Amino acid sequence: MRILLVEDDVALAGAVCSYLEAKAFVVDVAPGLAEARAALAAVQYAAVLLDLHLGDGDGLSLLPTIRALRERPIVIVLTARDQVTDRIRGLDAGADDYLIKPYDPAELLARLRAVERRRSTSSAPVLKLGTLEIDLAHDLVRKDGFPVTLTQKEWALLRVMATRPERIHTRENLADALYGFGDEADSNTLEVFISRLRRKLGRKYIQTLRGLGYRLSFAPDEEEE
Repeated sequence: MRILLVEDDVALAGAVCSYLEAKAFVVDVAPGLAEARAALAAVQYAAVLLDLHLGDGDGLSLLPTIRALRERPIVIVLTARDQVTDRIRGLDAGADDYLIKPYDPAELLARLRAVERRRSTSSAPVLKLGTLEIDLAHDLVRKDGFPVTLTQKEWALLRVMATRPERIHTRENLADALYGFGDEADSNTLEVFISRLRRKLGRKYIQTLRGLGYRLSFAPDEEEE
């Protein structure tokens, strides 16, 4: 999951980034509205963490831009404003949740996952495909009843596909989950991680649709690698 954090407090942004990146999320930071709009125009984000009190305006003014996107990301408003009217304004304007500063990054992550589960096309808390079980809430994967160990990048990639199973994910969409602005990646990096996931999970679970992208599904006729 690639996240846009719109926050002008450098220390707070650094702390939130460090916590989320340790949980296998990719985070881009925009210190103001102008940078946030430019980032949203360039990348399809899964979530936006939005501070309201920014140096160049009210964070709520970004919500119409977000609502106009073809695929609207999760929006969680982060602010020191604790007035009920401000919270109502944020939710009415399109935010999915609201968190008052100061907050614990662990609670932020829990709220993000809760919204993610509500939006997921799979209503079950644990996605089951054949003998594969993916628990997004607890970052756990089991195959044939045994835990599967994944690296942060592998988990970041699997999370995107597991949140919307059976959907075709383009190379660009999946690559956005792996790297943020300023990160360097080889042109075949995505294929490398897809290959690693197939070795660990089984080839039958990740299908390649030539010219379109990849899909997490269960194809029992596929041979294991």
